[in-house]
Amino acid sequence: MRRSTLVGAGAVLALAAVAVSSAEPVAEAEERAERSVRQPTPNLLGRSLWRVFTALAPRTRLDVIDVGGGDRRVLWPPNWWVCTQHPAPGAPRAPRGRVVLGVVKKGEACPPRVTAARR
Repeated sequence: MRRSTLVGAGAVLALAAVAVSSAEPVAEAEERAERSVRQPTPNLLGRSLWRVFTALAPRTRLDVIDVGGGDRRVLWPPNWWVCTQHPAPGAPRAPRGRVVLGVVKKGEACPPRVTAARR
């Protein structure tokens, strides 16, 4: 009885190892294909930060910086709007690429130094 149990367990482990090793190239190929596809960056300037969250892909890395000079944290995105963005609108970007946004609270104007530096 023990021998048949060991042989059965060994067969299960061998099948599991084959299944795992055969799945790895597919996952690697999917990752490579995703990295190679470049999408143009949408124009986010002047938009509400809430609309930006809904316009970008869910896996996009998004850095938000207060450019109003107050070094404030964004706690409620609908109260903020975009002054600057990097990469520039239309520039190619990977689906999981990083986007850096300079924001100010609604009702405030973009600082002159930020407006002059806009791309």
